[in-house]
Amino acid sequence: MSWIKEQSPEDKDKQELIKSTGKIPQHIAIIMDGNGRWANQQGKQRLFGHREGIESVRDIVNAASLIGVKHLTLYAFSIENWKRPPMEVNGLMKLLEIFLQKEFKELNENQVVINTIGKTNSLPKSVQKILRDSYEKTKDNSGLHLNLAISYGSRWDIMRAIQMIALDVRGGKLSPEDITDELFSSYLQTANIPDPDLLIRTSGEYRISNFLLWELAYSEIYFTEKLWPEFRRDELYSALMDYARRERRFGKTSSQINESTEQSYLKKVIDVIKRK
Repeated sequence: MSWIKEQSPEDKDKQELIKSTGKIPQHIAIIMDGNGRWANQQGKQRLFGHREGIESVRDIVNAASLIGVKHLTLYAFSIENWKRPPMEVNGLMKLLEIFLQKEFKELNENQVVINTIGKTNSLPKSVQKILRDSYEKTKDNSGLHLNLAISYGSRWDIMRAIQMIALDVRGGKLSPEDITDELFSSYLQTANIPDPDLLIRTSGEYRISNFLLWELAYSEIYFTEKLWPEFRRDELYSALMDYARRERRFGKTSSQINESTEQSYLKKVIDVIKRK
């Protein structure tokens, strides 16, 4: 099924409005929180909330792809989540497996690249295999990069990177003077993924829960009271319009940002004139 062909005129108009701002984030990261609370509100078990949360994943991936987002990273399962009741953990692993089996064909047809970050060797063998196969079959696609953070924790990733750098220093491949921000980033699980422009957290919680601690240094953060099963494309559009109204300064002043923007615009004008 082609998402472009199936898109409604109303949805297309909403996306065109957001695109007209010229501020589409290239990388959106989302902490998908609230499945359990949503299920409790319905008088259901927590796994019922996780199943409904998958519908939100499907809708957000579709919308993000259509609007031109390049990377979407979803915090699906943290290292700390292994401490949850075994029945819930096993159910989550099964839901992940079912999701990839059921959605793979559509994701692949719409040029989505399926990638994973995290301590994947902790996952059940069947889940490891389907994640590995999904990546191999989609790695050459040209569309949205869907990064699933599974058995992921940022402190684990940072410590892992430090250990690997230390081994390379001890082995003579590096000297301490070689260690820069860029080099450190290259040892992280997110080495080939740009830092998030926008982090979204659902459910009204105001924390980042050991998620992309290094990578979120200059990200814009959007909190919403919506529980994850309630978070669908219209909520994403609200977050994107809020993002478009912000000024990202990266430690600079507003006047410096404006001056840089003007210089960039002038350079583009001069390049056009030269080509003529």
